[in-house]
Amino acid sequence: MRRMAPRKQQEIFDATLRLVAEKGYDGLTVEGVAERSGVNKTTIYRWWPSKAALLGAALVEADVLGFEPPDTGSLRGDLVALVESMIRLLTEPPSADIAVAALAAAARHPELDTRNFFADRFAKEREIFERAAQRGELSASADPMLVLDLLAGAVWSRVVLRGLRAPDGFAAKAVSALLDGV
Repeated sequence: MRRMAPRKQQEIFDATLRLVAEKGYDGLTVEGVAERSGVNKTTIYRWWPSKAALLGAALVEADVLGFEPPDTGSLRGDLVALVESMIRLLTEPPSADIAVAALAAAARHPELDTRNFFADRFAKEREIFERAAQRGELSASADPMLVLDLLAGAVWSRVVLRGLRAPDGFAAKAVSALLDGV
């Protein structure tokens, strides 16, 4: 089977994410993606059997949601930078509209499996903890996923669920509360 050209694939992913941001998951259609990306819908169906599969792939592979873990030289610095990137993801267009619409839809639509998105993110975020362990900043009993869940939960709760702005210094305060205790 021939591989799809990476440029065309990114155009399909970009169209998918723009549509979900504009119309929500219910308004996302393969036909709409095909029209916006300039490909036939049969081409899309050849690679992704449903709009759920297409959106799941776009969340992981689209350049607009790309992510590289920070490397500041310390666990605290990396976590602050990570929380700041979460805040940007959820507050700055176009990623904010995409992330909120797509990930909120996953709660209502079981066919939309976001596990790959979170697994891909976690695999990259895990590097922060591996480096911290090598530097002796982290105990072997530390649970990286719990740390990330607590920090991401703080960001989601503040900016998405409560609709509040994350004030200056929020990332540093959240990390300090976690690492130093309240």
